[in-house]
Amino acid sequence: MAKITASVFTSHVPAIGAAIDLGKTEEAYWQPLFKGYEYSKQWMKDNQPDVIFLVYNDHATAFSLEMIPTFAIGTAAEYQPADEGWGPRPVPKVIGHPDLASHIAQSVIQDDFDLTIVNKMDVDHGLTVPLSLMCGQPEAWPCPVIPFAVNVVQYPVPSGRRCYNLGKAIRKAVDSFDENLNVHIWGTGGMSHQLQGPRAGLINKEWDNAFLDRLIADPDGLSQVPHIDYVREAGSEGIELVMWLIARGAMDDVNGGSQPPLVKHRFFHVPASNTAVGHLILENQA
Repeated sequence: MAKITASVFTSHVPAIGAAIDLGKTEEAYWQPLFKGYEYSKQWMKDNQPDVIFLVYNDHATAFSLEMIPTFAIGTAAEYQPADEGWGPRPVPKVIGHPDLASHIAQSVIQDDFDLTIVNKMDVDHGLTVPLSLMCGQPEAWPCPVIPFAVNVVQYPVPSGRRCYNLGKAIRKAVDSFDENLNVHIWGTGGMSHQLQGPRAGLINKEWDNAFLDRLIADPDGLSQVPHIDYVREAGSEGIELVMWLIARGAMDDVNGGSQPPLVKHRFFHVPASNTAVGHLILENQA
């Protein structure tokens, strides 16, 4: 049977992708950030999954303001890097896992979560930057990836509680897949940042680190934080953090397991192009 063994959480700042692509990772500004992912890249090599279920938000590439699904699962065999206005990133195409993706869609929809099925789309920095941070610059990504796009761009956006419960439904779906697969689930986006208006440039280190504390130790309580708190404390784009609750909701301890997840790595850095960067790796304990 398929099993989720770990969750990865990371910001997906577009400028990080540009720094990688342009060979700037050793520059003084960027070096401290990329140092925080050195452990993660080795961990990824040592714990390579069969499939990554990657939760992210599209940035007006696959979807526009004319039509934005709340939750969209990619069921295609492959996905090309998107052109976000300056050409596609020079990264490998993403290979999908249509069988597992379709199974998850079937199970989750039957559990009363409405998903949009996407059979063709390009994937932007929201998905490719996390892969670059964790995998470096390979000729091919190390395993298939299932893209799962969440609307955190156009209000109304889903609540933290709904995302958390969706993670539990995804966990149930993976558990029922009739193939021996090691699955990682990634939650991406955030942390605190605001890109426009009088508070442009807002970063709240204290709130971000408290979020990481609660994500580890009190995910159920964290899932009940209302939208207004994210906006007030973490900025207008801080709402992206609800996507991390999808990945956290898929872990053992909140699905009947007796052991809390093992914190393998924790990292926080500011700034990275007007954004706080957070990162966690959690492993389920056998």
